[in-house]
Amino acid sequence: MILKQLRLSRNLSQEQLAQMSGLNVRTIQRIESGHKASVESLKCLAAALEVEISTLNQEKFVIDKHTHNWESLPLWLKCCFSLNLLAVQPARKAARRIEIISHVSGFVFCLLGLINEAALAGGLLMLANAYLFHLLIWQGDKLGIWYDAPEIAAH
Repeated sequence: MILKQLRLSRNLSQEQLAQMSGLNVRTIQRIESGHKASVESLKCLAAALEVEISTLNQEKFVIDKHTHNWESLPLWLKCCFSLNLLAVQPARKAARRIEIISHVSGFVFCLLGLINEAALAGGLLMLANAYLFHLLIWQGDKLGIWYDAPEIAAH
């Protein structure tokens, strides 16, 4: 069942979904962990998430490329998804980790560039990669594409 994916794609906590659907938080936890949901629970969740019951019973969450959200994405971001630069279920933590590793290695290679010119070129490429991922994270936050819990941005 894709309940957790749908909930996270809408940036909802289990408590918020429970309040919206009129169900108990424990019921939502059980359903997300793989237990069978009653028909009444499915109806409540489908109404709260504004989806069909059949959508809740799907095993995988597939992006419908004809929806308004997909159509409104900028071309470059559609290309990133198509080339799988962002995972099918992108996680903000993974993108943030790549950004930090790229920044650190970029700075280290730039410092090594004082000794060897090739290291400077590599460092500049790593820094460019880090800033690309920073841009992707910013766009992901703006468009709400993350499948993990949202982080509170300090900026």
